Amino acid sequence: MEDLVRADVDAYAAAHTTPFPGWMTALYDEAARELPLPQMLSGPVVGRLLQVLVAALAPRLVVEVGTYAGWSALAMAAALPPGGRLVTLELDDAYADFAQRHIEASPYADRVELRRGDARESLAALDGPFDLVFIDADKTGYPAYFEAALAKLAPRGIIVADNTLHDGEVLAPETESARVLAELNDRWAADERVVVTQLTVRDGITILRRAPSAD
Repeated sequence: MEDLVRADVDAYAAAHTTPFPGWMTALYDEAARELPLPQMLSGPVVGRLLQVLVAALAPRLVVEVGTYAGWSALAMAAALPPGGRLVTLELDDAYADFAQRHIEASPYADRVELRRGDARESLAALDGPFDLVFIDADKTGYPAYFEAALAKLAPRGIIVADNTLHDGEVLAPETESARVLAELNDRWAADERVVVTQLTVRDGITILRRAPSAD
């Protein structure tokens, strides 16, 4: 698919986003070299967006569905308030091993807990309320992850879902993952429980909060 945002515009946005410290850049570069799906890395623009949301919310509990390299978890952990914590969920042991090594070497090891296994089971086992949930895992699992997150979402909490434009494939879905996301985007737009903003940042980011009338 053609880039959703022109490459030169995307580069301009990245160049005008506050850079991450050197150790985070080194982690990003190592993950891009050593892990098989570099496109799964959130990137500096998304990382700073997540940081802004964490800083604004001052959450007690952030939950991330899909750890991969641990890069986005550490980006969010940097903005946590005193006493705040982040729980990141990962099914794949190879990704979890990579992420755990970097989490332990980071300045935020005391704020981040990595839980392995099926995210549905982990979400069910976690006590809420969740102040922020970042969903960035297998796309066909998004509907279940969303419902599990919403059930334990704090009254002023938010859910952030990544890759919701799926390289533009949601406009004419041919794969199962694109079809699931397209259907989910339609459901969210009509869901009276939430207020939705879909952003054309990178591969699409959707931000959801409880509707004022929702309990």
